[in-house]
Amino acid sequence: MVLFARAMVVSLASMRLVILDPGHFHASLLQREMYPSIDPHVSVYAPLGPEVLDYLQRVWRFNARPDSPTAWQLDLRLAPDSFPAMLRDRPGDIVVFAGRNRGKIDRILACLQAGLHVLADKPWIISSADLPQLQAALRLAEERNLVAYDIMTERYEVTSQLQREFVSDPSVFGQLQSVRARSIHHIMKSVAGAPLRRPAWFFDIVEYGEGLADVGTHVVDLVPWTAFPDQPMAPSDIRIHAARRWPLTLTPEQFTQVTGEARQENLDYYCNNAVEYTIRGVPVSLEILWHWEAPSGRGDLYEASFRGTQATVEIRQEAMPELYITPASEAAQRKVAALQACWPGLGAEQSAGALRLAIPSRFRVGHEQHFAQVAARFLEYVQAPQSMPSWVNPNMLAKYFVTTKGVEL
Repeated sequence: MVLFARAMVVSLASMRLVILDPGHFHASLLQREMYPSIDPHVSVYAPLGPEVLDYLQRVWRFNARPDSPTAWQLDLRLAPDSFPAMLRDRPGDIVVFAGRNRGKIDRILACLQAGLHVLADKPWIISSADLPQLQAALRLAEERNLVAYDIMTERYEVTSQLQREFVSDPSVFGQLQSVRARSIHHIMKSVAGAPLRRPAWFFDIVEYGEGLADVGTHVVDLVPWTAFPDQPMAPSDIRIHAARRWPLTLTPEQFTQVTGEARQENLDYYCNNAVEYTIRGVPVSLEILWHWEAPSGRGDLYEASFRGTQATVEIRQEAMPELYITPASEAAQRKVAALQACWPGLGAEQSAGALRLAIPSRFRVGHEQHFAQVAARFLEYVQAPQSMPSWVNPNMLAKYFVTTKGVEL
């Protein structure tokens, strides 16, 4: 069955997507835009249920929007045995995973063994027992000239990119001394203009993982990406010293509101984590938190402070994320001027002894737009696998070492 066909003509593309069991809204966000190298015909394999129906509704809204509508045509294969059917049919070249996390790495490995490229939402694993499977998957992808890539959207946030630039400049930053960061996500939110409905299994930490193992993947990823750019990491570079967990308690009314399912008692959802570790001897302290709902006009939050011997470079959450360099040195001013080549119009102003960057609005793209940026980079690697940087796979293994061992501790 083909859904959502449009009259507009799309240029012939060479690669086809397969969407497998889209239990998380991130699957639909990858189709918020069209891609020149991707055929508009997409195969969807999933059991029939509320998750795939939510995915279909979101893709339909992208196709139906008045401004720059998409033109996806979905070929549905809805059955309980959708995964073995997909492997048997081989209807495309790239498999997209965004759903349940437990057992995800086994499916990724099976797709690679079948010769398929993989673009998978975080996290790939939620248990340290699966680290060998992750290593095997990355090794197999390299051996077969395939691309296996996880969706790290936060690398495309402009404040994170600028923070990386300043931390990487010894004349401004000096030598790295410590890292502190925290991330706050919210259970209730709107995505692509519609209220988000979460499946009940989202709140099962055995099925979906604790906060550090899930959304904490982004925060852990940004530490070496910012502090040691383009350098491969290994688990031997990391020492985990302390970790703790505590729950967010949901009332039965809140649980029903977000899932649509009834519950008779409070749920202690163990989604909050803190972890302390060192990476190449540098102390790192992270907090991964979930709240019920953001204050009016606000969304998810990320704050990060990288302290060096000459300056501290930090993302602070105000009306939107802002970047500060303390102190406001001449070296920092020169860096702002040098960055004009990549970020035309970038400015800075003094604020209480710090330099606050003035970032032009055209560089302020939102979280939903970052998915298209990740997909575009992934497709570049698919078309030329040798172009994928050598640090990507080692750092993925190191990242999941932190997230899973931190939860284990």
